[in-house]
Amino acid sequence: MAPTVTKQWTIQGQNGFDSLHFNEKAEIPKLGENEVLVHFYAASLNYRDLIIPKGKYPFPAQDGVVPGSDGAGVVEAVGPRVTRFKVGDKVVTLFNQAHLGGPISRAALMSGVGGAVDGTLRQYGAYSEQGLVAMPQSLDYIQASTLSCAAVTAWNGLYGLESKALKAGDTVLTQGTGGVSIFALQFAKAAGARVIATTSSDSKAQTLKKLGADHVINYKTDQDWGSTAKRLSPHGLGVHHILEVGGPTSMKQSLAAIIPEGVISIIGFLGGMTKDQPSFLECLNNICTVRGVVVGSRLQFEAMNEAIDANEIKPVVDKQIFNLEQLKEAYQYMWDQKHFGKLAIKIDGGGQSKL
Repeated sequence: MAPTVTKQWTIQGQNGFDSLHFNEKAEIPKLGENEVLVHFYAASLNYRDLIIPKGKYPFPAQDGVVPGSDGAGVVEAVGPRVTRFKVGDKVVTLFNQAHLGGPISRAALMSGVGGAVDGTLRQYGAYSEQGLVAMPQSLDYIQASTLSCAAVTAWNGLYGLESKALKAGDTVLTQGTGGVSIFALQFAKAAGARVIATTSSDSKAQTLKKLGADHVINYKTDQDWGSTAKRLSPHGLGVHHILEVGGPTSMKQSLAAIIPEGVISIIGFLGGMTKDQPSFLECLNNICTVRGVVVGSRLQFEAMNEAIDANEIKPVVDKQIFNLEQLKEAYQYMWDQKHFGKLAIKIDGGGQSKL
């Protein structure tokens, strides 16, 4: 019989990490006709998870929501009309439950897991069969739990504009060592592209090179790193794709690095806000496309998973893995920027699948 209670976290209010509350016996609602009950084995955190309880998230977030957009596990039960999955299938959550394909709609923006829809930081959760994807066969649960937000965002940033999709020989600029940037590096190298990465740490620079980065720039010691990246690109023409995670504080450097007709995909604003930022006219002056990216669709997720299996891409997971009960400590660890790559949460089943 399907379980009736679950351990889970919820967000009550906007008082920072003190808004996180743990319930060891939360009731699991009756499964709908088209719903799938997932037994989560692992989840992972994103910057977005940290700012929701701080009241700084710009998209819908319900009070009392179960946090976490990223989770991997096994189908525990299915509703009577479910056709896409069966009990025992390994699955991963889709970030925006209503974004199945094509351009994102307003309704899809309102369907974010861990914000508008109950998330993955629990043992069991029910989702529409349309809001799940099959887990890559080459990954274990902890690895697969890192894909829903950061990986799909990176994939969308590189391939979301079909007319300017990444191709072999292009140059990609990544910023830092967070999840999106690391995935972008891995996807770009698998596609035969050149990667220029930035970081603030010499030790992290060595790891980026081991992951395949062709050049690494320390943005702390080189404050004109955008021009440096352009100079390092083939013939000094500039880079074709930039995954812009810093936001307004680093946009000036991204514009200095971009090649004419290149694409800057704005992913986030880790660097904070500033009044001294480039104007829209700078996009014209640099003849480039600047686009905002909010994760990606199920079709993109599935295409990315095929590439992960085909190229044996392994997500980079921080050495520190927390248990579900240690969620507050995990939030603080990530807020203090102690992580490298993705920060995982082990829920049930040890997180490791038998491949």
